[in-house]
Amino acid sequence: MPTISDATEHSILIIDDSPFEQRLLMELFSELPYRVSVAFNGSQGYQLALAGQPDLILLDVRMPVMDGYAACRLLKANPLTRDIPVIFLSGADAAEERVMGLSIGAVDYVVKPFAPAELAARVHIHLHLTRRAGAPTPPAPPPPSGEAQPDAVFVSAVKRLILDNLATLPGLSEIARSVGTYREKLSLMFRAQTGATVFAFIREARMARGMELLERTDIEVQDIALLIGFNNAGNFATAFRARTGATPGAYRRAARAHRS
Repeated sequence: MPTISDATEHSILIIDDSPFEQRLLMELFSELPYRVSVAFNGSQGYQLALAGQPDLILLDVRMPVMDGYAACRLLKANPLTRDIPVIFLSGADAAEERVMGLSIGAVDYVVKPFAPAELAARVHIHLHLTRRAGAPTPPAPPPPSGEAQPDAVFVSAVKRLILDNLATLPGLSEIARSVGTYREKLSLMFRAQTGATVFAFIREARMARGMELLERTDIEVQDIALLIGFNNAGNFATAFRARTGATPGAYRRAARAHRS
C-alpha cells in the first residue's frame, strides 16, 4: 500500500459512467492522499485530462458518447497527454479486449470486479515507474489556431489506427467511431489536415508497407498481400503495378540488385 509521502502531489482522473464504480473508487482513494477527479464518459474525460494534466488515469471501456478505447487513442495522440499512464478498468475479460487496451497505449488492464488493495498497488507502481522515468518533456505550446489542434489529434489517432491494422481495417464509419467521432466529420477533418481522403491515405500506407516488406523480407508476395489488407496476390499486384510501374516480384529483384 502506498505511503503518504509516496502519494503526495499525485492526482488521479477516474473516467467511468457508473456512479457505483465512481463511488467505489473514490472511497478507495479517499483513504490515500491522492487528489481525485471524475468524468462520466471518454469525451468528458479527455477534456478534463487536457485541462488538469492528471498523473494517472483510470479508464473504463464501455461508456456512452465515447468509449474508453477511443479516449485512450486520443490521449496517446495528443502531445499534451500522451505521457500520462492509463490503466483500463473493465468488466470485459476476453484476451482480445486486454490486448486491445495494451496495444493502444495503456500501461495496465485491470478486470472488474477487482481487489481494492491490488488496484491501489498497481496505481502506486505505475506512478512510481513514471516518476523514476523522469518528468516528461514540457509540451510544445498550442498552435495559434484553437481549432486546428483538436482536429490534428483526431487525425493523428486515425493514422495510428490505420497503420496498426492494415490487414483488418474496418469501414470508415467504424474507424470514425474508434476515435469518438462520425464518418462525415472525420472525412472533413482528415482532408483539411492532410489534403487527402482517408481512403487515399490507406492506399498509400498499404503500398508503403508492401514496398518495405518486399525490400526487407523474404515473405511470399501472396502473404504480403494478406498482411497489408488485400484479398489476394492478384489484387495486390494490380494495385502495386499501378502505383510503382512494376510488379511486386520485379520490384523486389530491383531492390535486391540495388543493395548488392
